[in-house]
Amino acid sequence: MTDVHARPETDTAPAAPGEAELAEAGLALEIDGAVATVTLNRPERRNAMTFATWRGLAAIGRSLPADVRVVVLRGAGPCFSAGIDLSMFSGDGEGFSDGSDAAATDRFIAELQEGYTWLRRPDIVTVAAVHGHAIGGGFQLALACDMRVVADDARFCMKEPALGLVPDLTGTKPLVEIVGIGRALELCLTARTVAADEAARLGLAEIVVPADGLDAAVADLVASLLAVNAGAAVATKRLLWEAAENTLEEQCAAERREQIGRLREMFGGKG
Repeated sequence: MTDVHARPETDTAPAAPGEAELAEAGLALEIDGAVATVTLNRPERRNAMTFATWRGLAAIGRSLPADVRVVVLRGAGPCFSAGIDLSMFSGDGEGFSDGSDAAATDRFIAELQEGYTWLRRPDIVTVAAVHGHAIGGGFQLALACDMRVVADDARFCMKEPALGLVPDLTGTKPLVEIVGIGRALELCLTARTVAADEAARLGLAEIVVPADGLDAAVADLVASLLAVNAGAAVATKRLLWEAAENTLEEQCAAERREQIGRLREMFGGKG
């Protein structure tokens, strides 16, 4: 496993960002026992994302309580997210330089990517509840989640190349893994819109439901996820994340290692 998938190695999580801080970032957070719901909460801007949004997402990931097992990402208002807030392109916006200081720009983008990478951690299962448009950074946020439950009015678009940019919020790897290099090229280089039914055919959506059934479908999925043994869920997610990069021999060894850990936990370390 790569470091970005691991739970932060601290005894206590950093303090969660407060409501005012989250509101400034265009986010809302609700934690109900083992379930955390993160809402993109700028409906007046169609949940367009800013640097503060991505930093806020990273702060949520760093401060998530240890007993949270499922994280649901959703959007307030008419859509999941319209992507990057284009008003940040005006003037001398933060982060938009001439690229002459490559090291500084690299650090800047890496900081923003942290808002996405924590969603792959093995100790949680992440679910994107997508309705309306999921464009650019919004599409990449959905791709960063383990599963996508999609309303039949959902529309996906990787818009960055049409703006002269590249998708840099961790979306290229899952997109290629899900749809293959040829289809990923076609989707990105045409910046065309993918409707919910095609998203299901391509594997971009695990579940497609009528728009008025999205909340119920997400609730049913979350209940099913929580019904599975927590330790087994963590170990299995870790195995599945490793599988693509492991040889068969390496994966067999990983399965043995994880199973030994489960047996020791179940039987108190005997045997």
